[in-house]
Amino acid sequence: MVASTVGTTLEWYDFFAFAMCAVLVFDKLFFSAADPFMATLLALGTFAAGFLARPLGGVIFGILGDRIGRKKVLVVSLLMMGFGTFAVGLLPTYATIGIAAPILLLVLRIVQGIAVGGEATGAILIIAESMPSRQRAFWTSFTMFAGPLANVLAAVVILIIQRMFGSDGFLEWAWRVPFFLSALLIFLGFWTRRRVEESPEFVELASKRETVEHAPLKEAFTSQWRRMLTAFFLKASENTFLYIFSTFLVLMATTYLGFERGPVMTALLWASLFEVGVVLIAALVADRIGRRPVLLVGLFLSAITSFALFTLKPAETTQMELQLFTMLCMGSHGIILGAMAAFMAELFPTRIRFTALSTSYQLASVAGGSIAPILGAILLKVTGSGLAVAVYAAVMSIPALIVVFRTPETRDNPALDAVAPVSPSAAAH
Repeated sequence: MVASTVGTTLEWYDFFAFAMCAVLVFDKLFFSAADPFMATLLALGTFAAGFLARPLGGVIFGILGDRIGRKKVLVVSLLMMGFGTFAVGLLPTYATIGIAAPILLLVLRIVQGIAVGGEATGAILIIAESMPSRQRAFWTSFTMFAGPLANVLAAVVILIIQRMFGSDGFLEWAWRVPFFLSALLIFLGFWTRRRVEESPEFVELASKRETVEHAPLKEAFTSQWRRMLTAFFLKASENTFLYIFSTFLVLMATTYLGFERGPVMTALLWASLFEVGVVLIAALVADRIGRRPVLLVGLFLSAITSFALFTLKPAETTQMELQLFTMLCMGSHGIILGAMAAFMAELFPTRIRFTALSTSYQLASVAGGSIAPILGAILLKVTGSGLAVAVYAAVMSIPALIVVFRTPETRDNPALDAVAPVSPSAAAH
């Protein structure tokens, strides 16, 4: 659990550091030839490219994970993310090399996207397949709060750097520091992951070679497409809420509500910390009463609280109000995360679980997280109000509410009961 959570947190730190810099500095440094609004859209488009690459990573790493194991895939994805992130810090800007700068930024974002495409579900599954079913939501929730925790880590690093070097210094060169720090963090994640065993359930499956699926993607789409749709709609809704409550919020609060970057990052930091606690509590409840009721409550509350956050008025909103409503939104999102990992893992059989979940999970990230900040920026620009963004988020929650309501409870699914722990020597074989 520790190895998976640490590694996932560090990979999401890399992903969120890019997201925050996309709305803080990339529009000015890599798209300076465009007018300000178009530069913002182009910077967010680069951010979205990471999501477009995630399904490719999901398919590639999903197939590998079902054939060679979860652990090996997680080590490779971590190293790929570390390389892509560190290289972003080395990039020259548009003023130095012209159009090549945004092109290189786009390429490295795609590398990040492919890496996280294998990471997100691999970390869930290696825990889900190793822990007792009666506590599965709790243990898998640690990989879910890795996202909010990474948000905190990225926000803290950026806040410290901004205060040390000032806004001008951050824009001029200090924005690179968060990307350079990823080298140290990735080393820590690599060290922990190299020491973990393969999931007992995969080891047991691999020992029966005739039962290992050699075309997991084909079987996933032919026999598991209904469950893949369930995972898709749930993840698309959750991902939409995540990125309008974080990435788009930074943009809206600084350009529309009139806040400085520091107070906005502080509000997001405390809200993300609050969400970590909510995730754990929601997971404990999901282990007691089931995944479905927790998911339904989280989806409904996220839709409601988005209206409170995105109807705040410029020049009238205080720092306390921004903090309160951000915490309410992130907390509501945390309720979804508390039950989501266990629910999704319990939908699929072991032999194709990585492929089926990873493919649907990452396709949903394109429909949800990739376009949420861009569409939010366009809606805010066209309507002059955040209300349209709240409506958009609420509409995205409707398919998820329907499929979760119609899906039988997965908590007592015996197909995913963890088998007895395997010794290190057996795991090696």
